[in-house]
Amino acid sequence: MNIIKFPYEMQAYCRELRQKRASIGFVPTMGFLHEGHLSLVRRAKKENDTVIVSIFVNPAQFGPDEDLERYPRNFEKDISLLKSEGVELVFHPKASDMYPEGYATFIDVEQVTNRLCGLSRPSHFKGVATIVAKLFNIVGQCRSYFGQKDYQQTVVVKKMVRDLHLDVEVVVCPTVREADGLAISSRNSYLQPDERTAATVLIKALRAGEAEALRLRPCGKVEAAKVTDAMQSVLENELMAEVEYVEAADPDTLERLKQLNGKAILALAVRIGRTRLIDNLIMEI
Repeated sequence: MNIIKFPYEMQAYCRELRQKRASIGFVPTMGFLHEGHLSLVRRAKKENDTVIVSIFVNPAQFGPDEDLERYPRNFEKDISLLKSEGVELVFHPKASDMYPEGYATFIDVEQVTNRLCGLSRPSHFKGVATIVAKLFNIVGQCRSYFGQKDYQQTVVVKKMVRDLHLDVEVVVCPTVREADGLAISSRNSYLQPDERTAATVLIKALRAGEAEALRLRPCGKVEAAKVTDAMQSVLENELMAEVEYVEAADPDTLERLKQLNGKAILALAVRIGRTRLIDNLIMEI
């Protein structure tokens, strides 16, 4: 395995790969890898000649009171997992190399960032779009793999790619879940045992919303408020759950829906103790 730390070295390496006509599958991560990340790696390996994984905890996407310093890290374990998956190349830069002194350029994707998570994390997606654009510029032409769990992130990245005419194919892969339905996330490591049990309320609420939508479908109208009320009702029964938002939204624009007619995304953000968790479910009426 080759571990590259410097952006221009990485850029040159990827240029050589393209000159050899090798297709590149790129999986950007913040490390502390889990089965969700590895599912993206496996998909990338099936569809490309070479797989590159980046490991970089991006300071630009954390707000001043968020968990940048305590975000879980275990680089040695990450490398071991990637070796076992046959990954050839890891990009692991320092923050000072990605954001050198005097850095002043950021990308702001409008509209789709002003909803859902963007309401409580106003600078988050600006940081996400900036680092992903930088990584895409370094890697160059590629297929890049993201998980559905961070659905709003995938919408932001796809819009940025379209708007800036980047030579990247964005591939969104299904959310990987624990046996009890909890979406796998690096932040799950923050949860105490009782909080871990309580966290299953997210998928229970999503499934309740889906069931309500399917129940209403034969009636002709599926009012979004009734679907989100069903989700909210489940969440209210979990004393540890502090709800940030519960939404039924358009899957492309993320605008709040009044009625479900066609494809919709049910999405929520909930705090369990100090840990903020998100999840979603895509359905079609």
